[in-house]
Amino acid sequence: MPVLQPIVNIAELLHQKGITDIVVSPGSRSAPLTLAVARHPHLHVRVMADERSACFVALGMALQTRRTVGVICTSGSAVYNLAPAVSEAFFGQAPLLLLTADRPHEWLHQQDGQTIHQVGIFGEHVKRSYDLPADYTHPDARWFIERTLNEAITLTQLSPAGPVHVNVPLREPFYPTNEETFTYESVRTIEVCAAQPTLTADTWHRLLTEWDQSERTVIAVGQLPYDPALLAVLRKLSEETGVVVLGEIVGNIPRNDLFITRTDTFLAGITEPEAHSLQPELLLTIGNSFLTRNLKTFLRQYPARRHWHIQPTVDRINDSFQSLTTLIPATPLAFLEKLFADLDYQRFLQGDDDDEDDRHAFQNQWLQMDREATRLVEKTLAAPTDTLTDWSAVRRILDQLPALSILHLANSMPVRYANLCGVDERRQISVSSNRGVSGIDGCLSTAVGAALMTDKLVTLLIGDVAFFYDRNALWSAPVPSNLRIILLNNDSGHIFRIIDGPSRQPELETYFETPHGYTARNTAQDAGLTYLPCESLDALEEALGDFFKPADAAKLLELKTNKQANQDQFLAYKASVKAYQSR
Repeated sequence: MPVLQPIVNIAELLHQKGITDIVVSPGSRSAPLTLAVARHPHLHVRVMADERSACFVALGMALQTRRTVGVICTSGSAVYNLAPAVSEAFFGQAPLLLLTADRPHEWLHQQDGQTIHQVGIFGEHVKRSYDLPADYTHPDARWFIERTLNEAITLTQLSPAGPVHVNVPLREPFYPTNEETFTYESVRTIEVCAAQPTLTADTWHRLLTEWDQSERTVIAVGQLPYDPALLAVLRKLSEETGVVVLGEIVGNIPRNDLFITRTDTFLAGITEPEAHSLQPELLLTIGNSFLTRNLKTFLRQYPARRHWHIQPTVDRINDSFQSLTTLIPATPLAFLEKLFADLDYQRFLQGDDDDEDDRHAFQNQWLQMDREATRLVEKTLAAPTDTLTDWSAVRRILDQLPALSILHLANSMPVRYANLCGVDERRQISVSSNRGVSGIDGCLSTAVGAALMTDKLVTLLIGDVAFFYDRNALWSAPVPSNLRIILLNNDSGHIFRIIDGPSRQPELETYFETPHGYTARNTAQDAGLTYLPCESLDALEEALGDFFKPADAAKLLELKTNKQANQDQFLAYKASVKAYQSR
């Protein structure tokens, strides 16, 4: 097998560069890559037959650990199946290394099977794409392969993290004979030293001056991983300076007595005088995308005079609210900790400042609106009913999540219901969701991947269309026993009944909701899951008593709800919001 030794060496280089986990989809052209990683003593290889699901599983693993995960697949259309997860990883900033086997390029357009244009196949949805040589006889070819893999692996982690593609053309023979053995040769690794951007003293003083001149300051937190240290400094800033801290469940901003989490409710139909009273002078944004349209609309229609966005790199200008004045290259935690320390020192030197009352007055306006919104939500959920609805179920589930556990939210309505409910800060729940592209494809696979990488309980809240679309997540590998799946099955794409446009069309049910009539019973049985059906509030309360307890197998709780009852409840909520705004 000496001709494929450079491919065998790739496995050793993955290990030396800190990669421990590989997800492989079976195939013949990819056999040298698969055998190289499978036989390596320090690489943990998992097999997923469906390439689309496999890449989402790898995404979930990368999101959970923040370490690079490798993905290997064979040539041809198999490579295209990686694309949905690749695009989510790109915009969600998750580190993936994609190793795609290929035929040598001279066989393109020669009627050879499984041969397509694979070089650059993911376009701009990867940080970089590489193509290795198919022949390794010249020493420069081996040097190029080694150098390329060093660069590609490093690039997956350099901020912003993301997917990198390495296309690997392979000639036959693919399989070693019985007499051949693998030898993992010594490989050269190239270290890239980490560095943090720093601000000059003049720039820092200018930023402090802008802060001091702004009495109405808002910090808006987009999607970010759970970080107790970041939450601690945000709380201190809010308590001691009166700054408004707002965010959503996907940004891991929990419910507490200081953070603003109900913007989707109280910014709906807000009056112009109220909007002006909440308009910031200085807006700080951190993290990635925001979930709720009402918050984004408000910040665009009533922009701050100064808008700082804090991100580790300046490769792209993120101006989603169309008001950006300053892009600050820094990690949010480091910047905010230094900001708080300097402000605290200023307060110590200057003593109490009467202006602080004005700052807290602005904060109190936001807090009052947030508390009113909480009452409106609670009023909707407290309405007497014997009918199990998606929203009421989500509220009960989130209130009973075990402390220190992990919550994955599928897209469409589950993430929105969860955001309307929120999670209590004292529970220390870590929340994750595929909000880079926000598709429903791969939500189940992503949660499976996360559960594979932790001993903590991982709960997935998912709708029926997303679940049945991604059933192959449960097909190939044993489902981790720490996974809990809660399936909201209303027999439709329920979000189209909530959105104003499609909900008014006569084609709603046939062309938008697409009812299916499926249940998850057979899927759960095939995958070896404990299956719990539920059709009432009483049954839900009884099921939740044992659902989160440790077990030898993963569990699936399927909630059968009525889409009309779901719609009626949500319309009642919207009506109460409208009535409050027109009071």
